[in-house]
Amino acid sequence: MSLLLDNQFKELTPDKSIDTKLFLEAVSHLPSFFDCLGSTVFSVIKSDINGNITKIRGVYLKDPAKYVTLQDIVESEREEHSAEWPKVGATLALMWLKRGLRFIQVLLQSLADGERDENNLNLIKVNVTKAYEQALKRYHGWIVQKIFKAALFAAPYKSDFLKALSKGEEVKEEECLANVRQFLVNYTATVDTIYEMYTNLNAELDYTV
Repeated sequence: MSLLLDNQFKELTPDKSIDTKLFLEAVSHLPSFFDCLGSTVFSVIKSDINGNITKIRGVYLKDPAKYVTLQDIVESEREEHSAEWPKVGATLALMWLKRGLRFIQVLLQSLADGERDENNLNLIKVNVTKAYEQALKRYHGWIVQKIFKAALFAAPYKSDFLKALSKGEEVKEEECLANVRQFLVNYTATVDTIYEMYTNLNAELDYTV
């Protein structure tokens, strides 16, 4: 599964610190994931992820020695912007980025777990819907939800989606899903750790867009 395995996330250290440089290198390849979903509506998530990566990278490059880990960035911004934090800088960008990353995580995990519409085995609408409802829906207002509801009906066939993830190569479904499971190990650990950090620091914001 070239698109995923070519740019795998690194295994976390025992203290669960997330190396900022390595994280940015890994996530920079993920926006192309949304091209595999076909519908232009998903380009909204792609654009959002790209924008948030750019914001985090901008903060990191100001002082790489200070911002070695994502935890360093968030905790430094908490000290520097106490009144505005967490709705500021890389902290806010990472908050939204993790939701896009969760969308990918839930979608891929659902496929890997074999969840499907028994009446339409080659559709991934069930998987995409689960990912949207768990990762993004609560943060979207009524209008944005309507847009995404339309996009769910335009989700590609599973065979086309897996082929796109394989960069157009003809690969057996089970081989594709085995690659998905391999990718998810470090990816899931990273995304879960970011969510834990926001919970522990009480940095989660619940407003809608």
